[in-house]
Amino acid sequence: MRKWVVTAAVFAGLSGAAGAAVAQDAVSWRMQSLWDANTTPQKFEERFVARVAELTDGNFQIRLFSGGQIVPAAEAFEAVQSGAFEMMKTFDGYEAGTVPAFYFTSTVPFGFETPDQMEAWFYELDGLELARDAYDDYGLHYVAPSVYGEEPIHSTFPIESIADMAGQKGRFVGLAGQVMAAFDVAVTPMATGEVYSALERGVIDFADRGDLTANLEAGLAEVADYVVLPGVHQPVTATAYVANQEAWDALPRSYQAALELAAREVSGALRQHILVQDQIALAEFQDAGIEVLRLDDEDVQAARPTAVEAWRAAAGDDELANRILESQIDFMRQLGLL
Repeated sequence: MRKWVVTAAVFAGLSGAAGAAVAQDAVSWRMQSLWDANTTPQKFEERFVARVAELTDGNFQIRLFSGGQIVPAAEAFEAVQSGAFEMMKTFDGYEAGTVPAFYFTSTVPFGFETPDQMEAWFYELDGLELARDAYDDYGLHYVAPSVYGEEPIHSTFPIESIADMAGQKGRFVGLAGQVMAAFDVAVTPMATGEVYSALERGVIDFADRGDLTANLEAGLAEVADYVVLPGVHQPVTATAYVANQEAWDALPRSYQAALELAAREVSGALRQHILVQDQIALAEFQDAGIEVLRLDDEDVQAARPTAVEAWRAAAGDDELANRILESQIDFMRQLGLL
């Protein structure tokens, strides 16, 4: 609550006496997102930049580009770091091989069960500060997360327990790949765009890909007869707004607060939208003859100690990764997850 009050108090400077000072500062940024043009998540990034402009009386304009439009997605980290453009929307897990702390600021397999739990870790505990610490050495500033729910598993065979996955070929990436390997899954990393054909050709038996709506639009009902929930490999997802540190430092504090506030508002709006759309997509999968299977809560709980061992192995001897992991584990224990 204290952090929220401080942010609100600073942001109040956008009206009243500070309004005249804000109006003198015209700022223009460029931002590349993760998403393709005209997709649902990209439309929420459009809402984000529009909200920033609204909160600053039109004086802070962000020109939005879709994923890969300025630079290939894999080069966005270095591009923002160098100042080629000012901000990106990213998934920290993409860089986790270099920065192990990013494993845990993006998603924790078998970890937090709801977006509210992970968002509380960011905003009510020390998650936001720890995420910013992880970016400090790279000339980048972690602005805020977008936190939303699970991604399902799509399978060509029935999965009714964690043990059913052992020995089968599954597509997972990042920390999910390491955790699922601990359950004897034959993990096969691949690009998202390859999942459909890999399921169709039997290269893999089951896969993580994206949220239910995205997977429905991608045609996975045509190549996988089962949807498995909860998505234990990615029960909660956090993407991130990340800015060039020098560009961030040059902003008036009221503009920084506008970015933070708009990010938090859009995070909640996107999460609520996905919650509604997931139910619609799930019904459409069932109408197409897809069977929805649900893992037993006790089975998931029993699997967590194995997942914790995989988390610790991923953190290795990295000091910050272990600080983040211990912070999350402490909160999970308070929540009764561990």
